[in-house]
Amino acid sequence: MTGKSKDRLETACFEDDGRVPNSRLPVIIHRGAVEPDEEDPARAFERKFAENNWKGSWRWNIFTFHHYHSTSHEVLGIAVGHATLRLGGRKGRDFKVTAGDVIVLPAGTGHKRLASSRDFLVVGAYPEGRDRDLIKPYATSAAVHDAALSRIAGVPLPKTDPVQGKEGAVRRLWR
Repeated sequence: MTGKSKDRLETACFEDDGRVPNSRLPVIIHRGAVEPDEEDPARAFERKFAENNWKGSWRWNIFTFHHYHSTSHEVLGIAVGHATLRLGGRKGRDFKVTAGDVIVLPAGTGHKRLASSRDFLVVGAYPEGRDRDLIKPYATSAAVHDAALSRIAGVPLPKTDPVQGKEGAVRRLWR
């Protein structure tokens, strides 16, 4: 169930700050991209992501500390509620997200939850079900950042966009 008429794209790029590598690839935010199911709001996101080969899905929240993944890209679908997220690390930007939004994060992109509604629920997944690590950049040494750079460089580009499939924004914008 995609809301093609409501789906609007937003992109943002962030510089490496010496602790959070971020990426040369833009973050892609699909606004209003997926209509949550009435009975089980997360189910529509799980179906859409799996249909486009973004697997290993989970339901939960977003950590309240800065972190990134150096071994995989990540998609976050907002199934219920709303939140303010900081993307790009301490020097990044704040984004308000709400149910139906989908955020696609390139490997290395810092993210954390600043605030959210009590009912906030997220569905996350990874292209082709890749394994991911969890790096807390401001709680580790700069050497961790340097080692992560080579892992990030080796993460393959996804074959599909988690919402729009083979001809979607990820394929067009991540080259």
